[in-house]
Amino acid sequence: MKKILFLAGLFLFCTAVYAQKIKVACVGNSITFGRGLGDSTYPKHLQRLLGEGYEVRNLGISGRTLLKKGDKPYWADSLFTTGKNWAPDIVIIKLGTNDSKPQNWDANKNDFIPDYKAFIEEWKKLPSKPKIYICYPVPVFPVNGSPENKFRIRESVVKGEIIPAIRKIAKAEKVRTIDLYKALSGHGEYFADGVHPDKLGAVLIAEAVAKGIK
Repeated sequence: MKKILFLAGLFLFCTAVYAQKIKVACVGNSITFGRGLGDSTYPKHLQRLLGEGYEVRNLGISGRTLLKKGDKPYWADSLFTTGKNWAPDIVIIKLGTNDSKPQNWDANKNDFIPDYKAFIEEWKKLPSKPKIYICYPVPVFPVNGSPENKFRIRESVVKGEIIPAIRKIAKAEKVRTIDLYKALSGHGEYFADGVHPDKLGAVLIAEAVAKGIK
């Protein structure tokens, strides 16, 4: 009888461990937050794509970028403190770059790599030792027929400075990348203001992220 009870207990324990969901934290700015999207954010679609074996949590903040601009950095925000306490198994980082005004990039770009590395290190400290992915930015699409928008960072900067910087960070920190730039190129119709996705754009982001982490 004791042996049967022991085996039954072992079975239940193994079942509980096996059934434990993989926690995915989606971190970032308005693209993650889902500016005006309600329940159609990319983390919501990502949950649907990954299935019941995953638990996806949205840790996006509207209107924040990595660049300081006088604001406290991401990792000092209470939302991310809560997110870290949740101890995710996977962290998807999509931080603001191409939705920053050009003058902010020029003034703060020297802080981009060290700030980004510091943010990654905050997640690396977790006991859960999450797999970390950082995303290339989405393209900057023309708005109302104009290829340049004074309120958006230049496309040449995204390709020539930001993406190479993210590659450098990924190599130095030994983290994986997800190429949203490539995945979303040619889909400007899903980004009404040039950088923020509509509901279909959020689906495309979710599909790229799901493919990247599987």
